[in-house]
Amino acid sequence: MKNLQEATERICELKGGLVALDALLPAVIDSLSAAGLLRLSASFDAHAETARTLMLHSEMSDIVLAAFEREVARHRAVLQRGLRMTPAPLDVASIDPMWLAVTPLVAFRGTQRLCRSSAFFYRKGDALFLVSTQSAFAGSCGQPVADRLEIEVAMNAHDANLRARCSLPLLSEGRPLWHAVQDQAGPTPVAALPLASTDLPESALILAFDETHIADFGEDIAIGDVISMVGFPESLSHAPHAVPIARSGAIASPHAWAFQGRACFLTDMVSSAGCGGAAILRRRAISRSASAPLAWQLLAIHSCEPLEGAEAGASGSDARLFRAWSAQSLRDLQRP
Repeated sequence: MKNLQEATERICELKGGLVALDALLPAVIDSLSAAGLLRLSASFDAHAETARTLMLHSEMSDIVLAAFEREVARHRAVLQRGLRMTPAPLDVASIDPMWLAVTPLVAFRGTQRLCRSSAFFYRKGDALFLVSTQSAFAGSCGQPVADRLEIEVAMNAHDANLRARCSLPLLSEGRPLWHAVQDQAGPTPVAALPLASTDLPESALILAFDETHIADFGEDIAIGDVISMVGFPESLSHAPHAVPIARSGAIASPHAWAFQGRACFLTDMVSSAGCGGAAILRRRAISRSASAPLAWQLLAIHSCEPLEGAEAGASGSDARLFRAWSAQSLRDLQRP
């Protein structure tokens, strides 16, 4: 170093580099699976021991050695905290977490059954919502207006058959309790019903999607990417309890572009009655656990409505094209 100023500048550069490394380590931890974190922790201990041996046999000052030990202990604590935050693998007899986040939905007018759809739970802050389509809540054209709906919630983490049916009101003094989800052009076919803690059994097991499931975490989403629709086909509704079915398909239009000026994109997949309102999911490329809820990214809400134009919804390959309404709009949900 030529002078004190140059030495000071160099020290500042080193501090900036250390801060950047401090930011990098949590990012690396967040991107690793539980097995990867264990390997990283063991490798770090081995490399730290090697560095310690070299430093003890060199002309390092006690200040440098003390700083090294302090930083090793700090990094090890960060790794251990990451391991504690990693979801533990579920017991093989346990219910898949996705089963706790989705539900069949049946709309009624009094005792008259109107339609069957799919729905999922979404949490915004401390508010919980049931998300589906407007047609699921309001009924299709020509039908009476629905005044209540029934959903199913799990009651036991080890027995998928132990589920409770819950009846939820849709109207209050003739006004809907649900509201349409908005995009930049106005109301969308997606709707959300706010849920109170008293609407569900106290012992109900609920997992809800939230904004962390919508975030892409820097992963690219492109045309042709494989996606899954988790819904409840009406053809399987005869069972004592509905079974969620995951159907695979692909993104058929640019995900980031607004299809026909709306917050939606096209999917290419097989659908059926009862799947309207189903969650459209993408398996993340990086996940800590294949069974963890964060292993899935919530992309959109499935719409069973055919595309406009007789040629689009009639037959052939175009019959597999459906709108998927972007889950990004759920970020703006607010309890009325």
